[in-house]
Amino acid sequence: MVLDNLGNSLKETLKKIARAVFVDERIINELVKDIQKALLQSDVNVQLVFDLTKSIKDRALKEKPPAGIPQKEHIIKIVYEELVKFLGEEKSEIVIEKKKPFKIMMVGLFGSGKTTTIGKLAGYYSKRGYKVGALGLDIHRPAAMDQIEQVAKQVNIPYFIDKKQKDVIKIYNEYEKEFSKFDILLIDTAGRDALSKDLIEEIEKLNQKIMPDERILVISADIGQAAKTQAEQFHKSCNITGVIVTKLDGTAKGGGALSACAVVKAPIKFIGIGEKLDDLETFNPKGFVSRILGMGDIEALLEKAKEAVSEEDAKEMSKKLLKGEFSFIDLYEQMQSMKKMGSLSKIAEMIPGFSNMNIPKEMLNVQEEKLDKWRYIFDICTKEELEDPDIIDGNRISRIAKGSGISATEIRELLKQYKQSKKLMKLVKDPGSAGDLNKLMKKFQGKLPKGFKF
Repeated sequence: MVLDNLGNSLKETLKKIARAVFVDERIINELVKDIQKALLQSDVNVQLVFDLTKSIKDRALKEKPPAGIPQKEHIIKIVYEELVKFLGEEKSEIVIEKKKPFKIMMVGLFGSGKTTTIGKLAGYYSKRGYKVGALGLDIHRPAAMDQIEQVAKQVNIPYFIDKKQKDVIKIYNEYEKEFSKFDILLIDTAGRDALSKDLIEEIEKLNQKIMPDERILVISADIGQAAKTQAEQFHKSCNITGVIVTKLDGTAKGGGALSACAVVKAPIKFIGIGEKLDDLETFNPKGFVSRILGMGDIEALLEKAKEAVSEEDAKEMSKKLLKGEFSFIDLYEQMQSMKKMGSLSKIAEMIPGFSNMNIPKEMLNVQEEKLDKWRYIFDICTKEELEDPDIIDGNRISRIAKGSGISATEIRELLKQYKQSKKLMKLVKDPGSAGDLNKLMKKFQGKLPKGFKF
């Protein structure tokens, strides 16, 4: 999970408030101390931590909750709102203007993940119908041009590199006429092991020549509070318009990078949450805070679902389900769609309330392995068996087990799950059989928020 340690600490802190018989100044002081400890351990700047927790404490002591809202819930809401405000409040997306090309220049130190992030951005915008190209201008790092070539091929976009030329302006001029064919041009620049005069001079020179529409600073989350110095210097050199924080899933120091962006008033546009090219998310402070507090992030979940399943495929599946048609082929396609959305653990953290169930990561990993095994089973099944799994008897199970290397017990478990799913689909199809379910829904209708209907 993103910022796992910080999220767990904050969730435990809020549970103390929820369990408290009554809330007084002593409880609020304990809450503030716990939040300070959690943020400092996540490498957030000390002064920022104290400023944030002072706001939380002042509001918790002075504000009266609205009528009908318990004080404990109001305090939890205050913590949520102040954390969101701390991280930028509103989502700040890159707005692609209608010009050819819209230039996005990436800057950052060596090892921050600029080139990989270009691949992720290319995939992100290609899925949204933009024609994307990549330009490699890192002439200093060995194999930098090879890497941009590999990444571009992975996401199937055109790329422009020159492995022999050592002048970045000449490389840009060499291909400039080609750029008008693209909606978006992603530009990779050189990095260094540390901020240096020659790096800054080259960035300033490129900035003046290219005149990019967006100047994105790529910061690795594992550098902690050092991110503040980087952000300030790059902002001074090329007036960065946004930040992408990478490697946020693999470090406890991510708070340093996130808070550094707040200091220089540079909005975070995206966050990198894994090594795969799909592991990129638009940064939404509200959803992000909601997720680390264990409240889920429905908006991000729906965004991933849209990327994984086209509207046409979703409609086609709906038609099949309403007709009561549900085969192994459909189950397989649903599994493939889930795979595109990411790991089960990443999907789970976006579902409101799921984290409160305390399901061990090991159990989610077992489910991932099970999905892989089911895929091997499907590969051995005949077309007839895939379309009508009900014909799979003992002899067929033995054959499938030998061919797939999966035990007969696990194949029977898959068949059992399929039959359960089919029964559920029948409830959706047959209003009569779903009568009891409808009655149950109506029973709770009066207890739901005004305007909510089943």
